[in-house]
Amino acid sequence: MTEFFNQISRRKFIFAAGASASAVFLKGCLGNPPDNLTGGSTQAQPTAQSVSNISPEQTPETTTVKLGYIPIVEAAPLIIAKEKGFFAKYGMTDVGLSKQASWGAARDNVEIGSTGGGIDGGQWQMPMPHLISEGLITKGNKKIPMYVLCQLITHGNGIAIANKHQGKGISLQLASAKSLLKELKSSTPFTAAFTFPHVNQDLWIRYWLAAGGLDPDADVKLLTVPAAQTVANMKTGTMDAFSTGDPWPYRLVQDKIGYLAALTAEIWKNHPEEYLAMRGDWVDKNPKATKAILKGIMEAQQWLDNFDNRKEAAKILAGRNYFNLPSPEILAEPYQGKYDMGDGRKIDDKSMAAYYWKDEKGSVSYPYKSHDLWFIVENVRWGFLPKDYIANNAAKAKELINKVNREDIWKEAAKEAGIPAADIPTNTSRGVEEFFDGIKFDPEKPEEYLNNLKIKKVSI
Repeated sequence: MTEFFNQISRRKFIFAAGASASAVFLKGCLGNPPDNLTGGSTQAQPTAQSVSNISPEQTPETTTVKLGYIPIVEAAPLIIAKEKGFFAKYGMTDVGLSKQASWGAARDNVEIGSTGGGIDGGQWQMPMPHLISEGLITKGNKKIPMYVLCQLITHGNGIAIANKHQGKGISLQLASAKSLLKELKSSTPFTAAFTFPHVNQDLWIRYWLAAGGLDPDADVKLLTVPAAQTVANMKTGTMDAFSTGDPWPYRLVQDKIGYLAALTAEIWKNHPEEYLAMRGDWVDKNPKATKAILKGIMEAQQWLDNFDNRKEAAKILAGRNYFNLPSPEILAEPYQGKYDMGDGRKIDDKSMAAYYWKDEKGSVSYPYKSHDLWFIVENVRWGFLPKDYIANNAAKAKELINKVNREDIWKEAAKEAGIPAADIPTNTSRGVEEFFDGIKFDPEKPEEYLNNLKIKKVSI
């Protein structure tokens, strides 16, 4: 691997050197399920150990932080860390979770920060933290440094299609539907929605369409719709397809409004999904509190990956104070890797379920720099970022990633929490990635990847 994927900047060395050199093993206590959990308002009883066990060297500078989230399964580590007492266990006793109406609202709120009534960070699609840091999606193009701290989840997303398109070949492989969808563009274009432009769910649907021979900017109509409004918009016929996280795609099937053409787990097995990222100024001011937040999330991720806990997790998440679902069962089956796709196809495979801590390829939680690079390359592919980000072996993209991706803080937190060395990646690249259409992304050769793609806006 190149030096980029293992370098530590002077700034990161200073952060690490300022932290305690000791690594204290803090044993997780998962405890017993809370009583009287329902699909309505739920308050799980904290089960983690007392904050009195925190060493003075690891005591957070502040116990207060405000984190934003969107009500989809990617937010589960934040919610579980609060409800099960994992944040409090590491000294963060006043973590406020703020439900965001949309990704645009989350961006606006992180711009002003908690001191202005907004948020300090939270759950993000990628590469939103990089775009905010560059001032590319902020008001007045103001640059607000953000730090990516961990990946929250893999899988848990799907591409849903309106029932009126049943039997037309609109599935994972689009070859048989290509002509039909192209013909529609001259009258009523096939309309596909995502929750925010230039990021995960936009990129998933674009990759899927392009792999099927369709130009997402010429052959279909794309629009932005908040996640919680996707089911209603498909029901009224506003859109033909959407890409977002559970519970919404599966709820559409349960409500008999549509079917699932593909899971993102089928498009790219064990793919990067959403991340925890925070304002850089908050992290720089509160390095020990940042690691305490990370330790709470790491413990929540491990708790979530115990499938015996997932029924309880579904009940907590479904509550009125979080996802406000009519029943926890909308989450319970996908959480076990069970999907009724709505078109006669059924999936019963735990490897297709959402994972938070580890998957078949290793760590989910650790934020690999190579994954940041893929998101940036895809932004260049579709003309969202200028191609100079990828020129000269992606030198500009790598410079940005080194500023934003703080995998060094993740490692410090993991060591302090007593995470086994085998679960702490030693390389910031996960290596070559392969997609469902056979295309491979080698992070050492980003220009080659881009040039090998048939449908794109630019070439290097």
